[in-house]
Amino acid sequence: MNIFMMILVAVFMLGFYMISSPSQRVIQQETEYAITQSDLRSIAECASAKHNSQLRGYEFKDICTEQNSITSELICLNSGMRITNCENVRNQKPEHTYIVTTTKALDTKYYNNMLEILERYFPDAGTFGIFTDGKIMLGGLSSARIVPDAIIDKMGLENGQLVYLTQYEIPDENNVFNVSAQTDINCPVGTVKTYRFGRWQCIGYNTKTDCGGDMIWDSELLTCIADESKKPLCAEQQTAVLVDSVWECVNPFPEKVCPEGMTARLNYTTLEWECVTDPGAIKDTKKCENLSQGAIFGAVGTTVRVPSSSCTDCETMVTNYDTCETACIPDPSKINDPKCYPGDPDECTGNHRGFYFGFPTYSYANKIDDIKGYSIPLDAKHSQNRRFNCMDCGDSEIDKERSISPYIIICK
Repeated sequence: MNIFMMILVAVFMLGFYMISSPSQRVIQQETEYAITQSDLRSIAECASAKHNSQLRGYEFKDICTEQNSITSELICLNSGMRITNCENVRNQKPEHTYIVTTTKALDTKYYNNMLEILERYFPDAGTFGIFTDGKIMLGGLSSARIVPDAIIDKMGLENGQLVYLTQYEIPDENNVFNVSAQTDINCPVGTVKTYRFGRWQCIGYNTKTDCGGDMIWDSELLTCIADESKKPLCAEQQTAVLVDSVWECVNPFPEKVCPEGMTARLNYTTLEWECVTDPGAIKDTKKCENLSQGAIFGAVGTTVRVPSSSCTDCETMVTNYDTCETACIPDPSKINDPKCYPGDPDECTGNHRGFYFGFPTYSYANKIDDIKGYSIPLDAKHSQNRRFNCMDCGDSEIDKERSISPYIIICK
C-alpha cells in the first residue's frame, strides 16, 4: 500500500512540474508577443498605405483607417513657420509643405514594440515614429525629430500617436497659352513658315543648315558640296558614287549587254544593272528636237550619276515640251512596289497615318503640278530618300488642309 501511494505522489508531482514549468510559460508568452506585434504592424502598414496614397494623389479606402483613426493632411507653412494656403501665388510656392499622417494614440506599454516594428519593416520611411512631447521618436535611432508647433496645433497631436511626416513639393502649374486663330499661309520656295509675334510669317530658309546626306556647306561657293571626309572606301572594281546626296559604293562599269533601243541603268535600290528603254533612242514627235535635263554637279574628283538615268524605281520621267526639259517626279502607282515602300500599304491609312514622298530639294518638288500651292516640309521628321514613306502622327491627326497624299503629310 505504501508503494502504491508513493507512485501516485510521484505522478502528481511530475504533472505539476510539467504544467508549471518555465518552458510551458515561454510558449504562452511568445504567442501573446506575436499577436501584439501583428496588431501593431497592421496599424503601421495601414498608416503607411494612407500616407503613400496621399503622396501619389489617390484616395485610400480601407476599414483599417476607421478602426485606428488614421487621417492624412497637406499642411503648408510660410517663412515664419505659420500655417498658410497650399497654393501657388504668382508662381510662388509656400516655403514649407508637409504631408502628415497620424493614428490613434498607443498605450505606453506598446512603445518599444512599435519602435521595433518601425526599425525592422520601415527602415527607409524617413520621419515615421511615435509622437511624444513635441518630437517624433524613430525606430532604431537614438535621436528624435522636432515637429513644428504649427503642425502640432493644426493636427492636435498628442503623446502616443504614430506620426508619418514627409516634406512635399507642390507641382508646377501647367502654363496654357491662348493663341488667337490665324489664317494659315503657304510660304514660297526658299522660305519657311514660323509663328512669330502672334502671327504666322514666312522667313528666309537658312540654306547653310540644309545640307542633307553626305553634303557639306561651302562658304565660298555658297552651296552644298560633297563631303570628302565621308567618302567610303569601296571594294575592288567599285567606286564611290554620290547617290541622292549620299555616298554609295557601286560598280561604275556595266557588264550587262542590252538589246538595241535599251540602255543599262543602275538600280540604286539593289545596286544591280538592268536594261531600260533608252531615252535618247525615242524620237520626240513634238516641237522639241533635243531634250535637256537639269545639270548634276559634284565636287572635283567625284563620280556622279548620268542625268539620263537619274530617276529611281519610284519615279517616272516627264517632259515639259514648252521648255524641252525632262524631270523625274513621283509615281503613285509604285506604292505597292516593295522597292518603293517595303511595308503593307493598306496599313498606312486613316486619320493618323498616311503616305508622303521623300522630296530631296525644293526645286525638285517645284516641278510637280499636283502639289502646286502646298508647303513642302524638308525637316528631320520627313525623309528625303526619293521613295514613298508612311507618316504616323501618333495621338495627333493629319492636317488635311496642308497634306495631299501620297506626296505630303503634315501632322497637326
